[in-house]
Amino acid sequence: MGHVRARANKYNFAIAFFVALGSFTYGFNSAIIGSVIGEPSFYSYFKFEATSAYGGRILGASNGTYAGAGVVGCWTVFWLLDKLGRKRAVQIIALVCIISAALQAGAVHIAMFLVGRCLNGLGVGFINTAIPTYISEISPPAQRGRIVGSHGFIICVSYGVSAWCGFGIYYENNPTIQWRLLLALQIVAPLLLLLGSPFIPESPRWLISAGRNEQGLKVLERLHANASDPQHIGAREEYVQIKRQIELERSQPSPSIIQLVFSRKYGRRMLYGFYLQAMCQSTGVLVISNYMVLLLGKLGVTGSTPLMLLAVYNSWAAFLNFINALLIDRIGRIRIITIGISGCICCLILVTALNANYTNTGNTNKSGQAAAIFFMFLFVTFYGFGIDVSSYVYCTEIFPTHIRAKGVGWSVSGLFLMTTIYTSVAGTAFDSIGWKYYLVFIIVTSLMLPFVVWKFPETKGLSLEEVGALFGDEVALDVTHLTEQEQQELDAAIIGGHALSGAEKHGVAPDVKTGNAWESPRDGSEHLEEVA
Repeated sequence: MGHVRARANKYNFAIAFFVALGSFTYGFNSAIIGSVIGEPSFYSYFKFEATSAYGGRILGASNGTYAGAGVVGCWTVFWLLDKLGRKRAVQIIALVCIISAALQAGAVHIAMFLVGRCLNGLGVGFINTAIPTYISEISPPAQRGRIVGSHGFIICVSYGVSAWCGFGIYYENNPTIQWRLLLALQIVAPLLLLLGSPFIPESPRWLISAGRNEQGLKVLERLHANASDPQHIGAREEYVQIKRQIELERSQPSPSIIQLVFSRKYGRRMLYGFYLQAMCQSTGVLVISNYMVLLLGKLGVTGSTPLMLLAVYNSWAAFLNFINALLIDRIGRIRIITIGISGCICCLILVTALNANYTNTGNTNKSGQAAAIFFMFLFVTFYGFGIDVSSYVYCTEIFPTHIRAKGVGWSVSGLFLMTTIYTSVAGTAFDSIGWKYYLVFIIVTSLMLPFVVWKFPETKGLSLEEVGALFGDEVALDVTHLTEQEQQELDAAIIGGHALSGAEKHGVAPDVKTGNAWESPRDGSEHLEEVA
């Protein structure tokens, strides 16, 4: 009997892409400020100049409060995810995002705008943790990189959509509608997610952890049903593995985030997740994107052209994220991240040198200015190809089910924390030291990358339960590393309910009880539990 592994079907992909409306919400809300600050009407309504000291502080505050609230969201969302379930949490978070977007669009004072921006940051901090956590838990091992990669891919799609919206609305004659409409568009994606959320399944891992085993099994069978596996062996095998691992972990205490950070057992994973997200943001990717319109203006690009170039820039990044999602399960997580970071560093060095010569220096050499723009595009090529998707995939994989929400939240907080630091000072930094600000990203990222290359384990091809073995966890059932004989025994047990024997190594427990034969492909969770 061959080894049957769970495979995603069209329903599985459809659920992942629908839930990625949350990813779109995060990306669109994060990127829309880049288009808003490109609209002259925004400055005239709130009565400040972008290039003034006050203007720099306001732009820094709009980015800093957003990202800072995102950190808080990442550190608190686990309560919603673990207590209420992944599905209910997503519904509540979508509502928060809708309310915060309405506050921004209806702002009559800069303080009201900043309050809405802060609440919006809290919501996207929630959602940027909840969505990859949910998608990872509905994805089979062999395709998890591609499916979880939809999160990063849709984020970049939303960046492109926001930029094209900014470019199109630039030609609106009513100045108030320009920036208000851009901010109001933030409502669309979370509203669609909220309306469609009753039809998505709960995470099977959360259901099983909550003792709702039969529901969890049915969800797995529906997500991974395919013609080559009519008896749902792959889904049932995954069910056994999840259930046994959760039972193994249930005997352990439920620590707080702070306890996890300093835990001997989980501290390394908390460090790796946070470190990876912090390193990715240390490339300066959001600074370049959010301030690109202003940076292009300093390179002599005027009118609506900066908004158009921003739209092309983000659309190109979305395409590269799609390529990243397709290749990550083949190339591996760490290798593709290393390629992406290395390429970004090289491009940043060239962008820095060209900006030093052609930004506000009186040197109007068109070729030099064009080269600076080219290497900004090459920078996002490497970032989209190797980093955006891969960082989210890796951070969702390295944590066991009972702490995954906390672990992913802590990891993504690294993204928001570094974004807070880099974007909140960017406006003042570009006005004060100009191109020298890029040196921060070059130096920090160059120092951080070697640790990832030397220390981070590769997770490609392993189930979420098996990844724990890379960090010293006991694995209740390691399916990937079974011998052929052990695999045959496991498949036979799943199909016929017979006892497993002689499968002690690779984490297969020898004390499995004998169960009864399966009665039907859809009615047998109780027998699976006996086998488990």
